[in-house]
Amino acid sequence: MHARARLIAFIGFALLITSATVRGQQPKVDPRFDRTESMVTMRDGKKLYTTVHAPKNAKGPIPIILLRTPYGIDNRAEKLFQNYFKEMIDDGYAFALQDIRGRFKSEGTFVMTRPARDPKNLIAVDEASDTSDTIDWLLKEVKGNNGRVGMLGVSYPGWLAAVAMLDPHPALKAVSPQASPVDMYLGDDFHHNGAFRLSYGFEYVAMMETDKSNFSFKFDRHDTYEWYLKLGALSNVNRLHFKNKLPTWNDFVAHPNYDAFWKTQSLEPRLTKVSVPTLNVAGWYDQEDFRGPLRIYELLEKHDAKNQNFLVVGPWNHGGWSGGKADKLGRIPFDSATGEHFRKEIQAPFFAHYLKDAGKERPPEARMFQTGANKWETYDTWPPKGVASRKVYFNPKGKLSFDVPKDGGTEFDEYVSDPANPVPYRPRPVRPTYPGPEWPEWMVQDQRFTHGRPDVLTYETEPLSEDVIVAGSMKVKLFGSTSGTDCDWIVRLIDVYPDDYKKNPELAGSQLLIAGEPVRARFRKSLEKPEAVKPGAVEEYTIDLNWGHHRFRKGHKMMVQVSSTWFPVIDRNPQKFVPNIFEAEDSDFQKATQKVYHTPKFASHVVLDVLKAK
Repeated sequence: MHARARLIAFIGFALLITSATVRGQQPKVDPRFDRTESMVTMRDGKKLYTTVHAPKNAKGPIPIILLRTPYGIDNRAEKLFQNYFKEMIDDGYAFALQDIRGRFKSEGTFVMTRPARDPKNLIAVDEASDTSDTIDWLLKEVKGNNGRVGMLGVSYPGWLAAVAMLDPHPALKAVSPQASPVDMYLGDDFHHNGAFRLSYGFEYVAMMETDKSNFSFKFDRHDTYEWYLKLGALSNVNRLHFKNKLPTWNDFVAHPNYDAFWKTQSLEPRLTKVSVPTLNVAGWYDQEDFRGPLRIYELLEKHDAKNQNFLVVGPWNHGGWSGGKADKLGRIPFDSATGEHFRKEIQAPFFAHYLKDAGKERPPEARMFQTGANKWETYDTWPPKGVASRKVYFNPKGKLSFDVPKDGGTEFDEYVSDPANPVPYRPRPVRPTYPGPEWPEWMVQDQRFTHGRPDVLTYETEPLSEDVIVAGSMKVKLFGSTSGTDCDWIVRLIDVYPDDYKKNPELAGSQLLIAGEPVRARFRKSLEKPEAVKPGAVEEYTIDLNWGHHRFRKGHKMMVQVSSTWFPVIDRNPQKFVPNIFEAEDSDFQKATQKVYHTPKFASHVVLDVLKAK
């Protein structure tokens, strides 16, 4: 029994010594396993529904793989064994699945991304303590285990793995947080750079907090673009739909800025040591949690003295590596079965190495799929050594160039941003996020659907004379002004295919989104203390497009599109400064004239980490 358990036992809590069998019809499971159901008691007395799948023909002591989820283990177990766990089953593991507290069959109250407990309070709980208590129970109850536990998961389960990694049980020996959020205000599910992710936030909160299972909000329109437009200001959400009953939406309203509420939830301040070998996994086309796993890797890497922190990024949407071949996404082919490759050649060997002492070598530092070239690359550092910063400048007449704009040309381009007619973020109809079929693929949809709108500026290079390989940071420095007192800037970096693309004529002339992010003008100086913008004043905005690894091929073009709406994935800015956008009224919304500058003094540009083409 480790130190924390001894202290808790000392003050009279019986830790993890009882479980009650859950009776009822058992879901279909892999026949190679014996399945048991238990209610595992946590230190505060609440019981969490847990299933253990022990191999029938285990050879020698076996490790345990633990996955915890808010999405219902009975609903997902069969697919997990058919897909996500498939390549590990023959290696010999026991698998434990658990509903987190307050969800599905587990007791207690669900709290969205529950903050860390006070370590001085020995009976306080959080997701790390629930994980630790569960591991204590597993080590006692799973026969023939070797004393080692690994954790993995995608999205919320990935976040649960990351939280456990930060306060690990001594038996936790390997963790793979996959598509894990890290900070819900800075750049994951609910906000990006302070801009609220409306359709995702609304629909996810409704799904998670309406009841203990996965609730699906019933829209009365086929096109949710129309529904959200009719909804109007965010202040109408509680009045018309949620009735102040959903805690997370109420938190959005109460905490519109980056205050202590969001900082307490953030994992970033806690990523100060590598306690457990960690395989961070992300997808270049992850429409939900792309920044999170990259940031976890980046912050842990500063403390990785033992070389136990690794990164894998593939050409996937959110969790696209967890099942199937993943040889394409939408119309975009990847020329190989990248999902199978990950599960067989990366994930399974990682856990085998640290949980079973199988294989002599540690994983490579970074395994990155280079989109555009459709090949895996291995690097000793990420971003790799040898990258050079290269700037691509906005120029008059919609030109994008490696040359700085000259004096004497047009100083700016302008457009009118109308909140009543926002730019859609994907082709309409915009069907619901869950289970809408377009949501998983919208990041690879052809961007021509917005090209030519009067409220979208487009800058484009000539056909490239050589390959340009992005390998690392992508940032935009935008010099802009607005006639309003607040606004958003949305910038998209795009790969434009040639019109005579013979390799795949279906993609001829198409515009592939490489990265896109919003920035909210009120937060240009501080996320904690928003400020109104002076109408007409030229301000500098930095839009971080995160990391990328893409080869812009010779003959392709680079394109940048700029707009001030991206609806309904990003809420509409009233374009009039109000203290709290969640409390804005419909009457606060107004048109604004936006200007983007491209002069030697105000040289809007994209800054890319570029590798020399081989």
